[in-house]
Amino acid sequence: MFDVARYLERIGVGAEQPLGRLHRAHLETVPFENLDIHLGRPIRLDTDALFEKVVVQRRGGFCYELNGLFAQLLKALGHRVTLLSAGVATSPGSGTYGPEFDHLALQVEDGQGRWLADVGFGEGFTEPLDLDSREVQVRSGRSYRLAPEGDRLILWRDASTPEGWEAQYSLSLVPRQLTDFAGMCHHHQTSPDSHFTQRRLCTRLTPEGRVTVKEGMCVFTRGTQRTEQPLPNEDDWRRALVEHFGVILPVPE
Repeated sequence: MFDVARYLERIGVGAEQPLGRLHRAHLETVPFENLDIHLGRPIRLDTDALFEKVVVQRRGGFCYELNGLFAQLLKALGHRVTLLSAGVATSPGSGTYGPEFDHLALQVEDGQGRWLADVGFGEGFTEPLDLDSREVQVRSGRSYRLAPEGDRLILWRDASTPEGWEAQYSLSLVPRQLTDFAGMCHHHQTSPDSHFTQRRLCTRLTPEGRVTVKEGMCVFTRGTQRTEQPLPNEDDWRRALVEHFGVILPVPE
């Protein structure tokens, strides 16, 4: 069922595009969203199921779905891809992280280097980071760095904290399989402790910034400017999903 041409059409680029362009195009067209969790629809880490949802139904998903499927596209285009596990920072500056398999990211080798790719983190870096560099790397005006900590790498980004940086996640470079993430995928769909079960979210990168639909509000960012549009009822919320993401949800029975 996996169809490279159809996937490329979904994200609006050609097969000849470099990794950075594929990465950004994915972020601008495929939203990071948790809507199926709130519809009570189980998420299966199966390539055909993910392709059906993201490409055929033109939906989005969270890290296991988006990076899991993007890995298949990159492999089909000739890149060497390794699935990586990460624990997401519990709060900026805390120094504590979620458990192994809390997040799925990608190591991609394209003949020009070894890169960290991630199209499933919500508001993350727009183009891949050099996985072997420990210098500051700027993507779309924001600074990131990868710092060793034991046998792991901590992904930091610039922030308005006293330290000037906030941790994103703690990354292991041990190769993984998609099935390794099944347990944590189930946890994030079902546990009341998971932030994915607590509120609905749909967000994507735009050429100017970002558009996000969350409970009761649509948020637009453009550079440092932020505009909020109230969505006072369910009908308004659903119309915003259609307008900004092309997502049409079933009407509750």
